[in-house]
Amino acid sequence: YKTAVQEISDILEGPISVEVVSLDAEAMVAEGREIAEWIPNPWVKIPSTAAGFEAISILSSDGIKINQTLCFSLNQALLGAQAGSTAVSPFVGRLDDIGQQGMDLVEEIVSVFALQQIETQVLAASIRHTQHCSAAARAGAHIATVPYKVLLQMVQHPLTDAGVTRFLADWEKAS
Repeated sequence: YKTAVQEISDILEGPISVEVVSLDAEAMVAEGREIAEWIPNPWVKIPSTAAGFEAISILSSDGIKINQTLCFSLNQALLGAQAGSTAVSPFVGRLDDIGQQGMDLVEEIVSVFALQQIETQVLAASIRHTQHCSAAARAGAHIATVPYKVLLQMVQHPLTDAGVTRFLADWEKAS
């Protein structure tokens, strides 16, 4: 795991989220501190649990950047922001999976954070399709984790393909 994270860090300049796997606060803190030594650009991923909020508070006071993961409510986002999370990650697709509108949570967090002047970023996670990407941007999410398949779908549009085909046909006639 460490080697893979380091290889990714060699490729990317931006922050890299690296998840802890411990369940209690003390172990999360130890794991988070170790992860912070692996690469120059980590955001330690800590779950939205009571132990997680305790770990977030300690790690953020150490200057370690935190991606609060598995966020499913405004209350969890508020607790994480108050604990010192760099970013909170509402899981849009997983909420959709249980019949809720996941993007509503992103909108709610962005709105309340703006109202309360909370600097914690909102990272729309568990993106499942291109409409999630557009909706996250409209809602004001600072970041979205986008699967490669969805990223490729964002590039495609049938009118672009038809336009390129038509342009090439016209070019051939003119040549």
